[in-house]
Amino acid sequence: VQLVESGGGSVQAGGSLRLSCIASTNTYDMAWFRQAPGKEREGLAAIATAGGSIYYADSMRDRFTISQASTNYTVYLQMNRLKPEDTAMYYCAAGYGGSVHPDAYNYWGQGTQVTVS
Repeated sequence: VQLVESGGGSVQAGGSLRLSCIASTNTYDMAWFRQAPGKEREGLAAIATAGGSIYYADSMRDRFTISQASTNYTVYLQMNRLKPEDTAMYYCAAGYGGSVHPDAYNYWGQGTQVTVS
């Protein structure tokens, strides 16, 4: 499974971004994580592509929304009211996760950088 993220960039605090992740094939669960320099990888949200079940890290639930396209194995992460502390590399992952724990995922994209100033 190959994953390609896009949609990162630089934005001012309070702004929004939508990240996209395209998988090369159908997967069971897809998820978003982020990692800031010097910090551990942090789970944000996950979605079961077949059943549509969604999981969020509690701290992300009010500003971030995960969704999927109806076709072409694409998952989105809508991020609103961004803060400087949201600055990080954002990664898409796929596997039989069922959670937002990174150890539950086998396949990872290269990441897309988000910078909030």
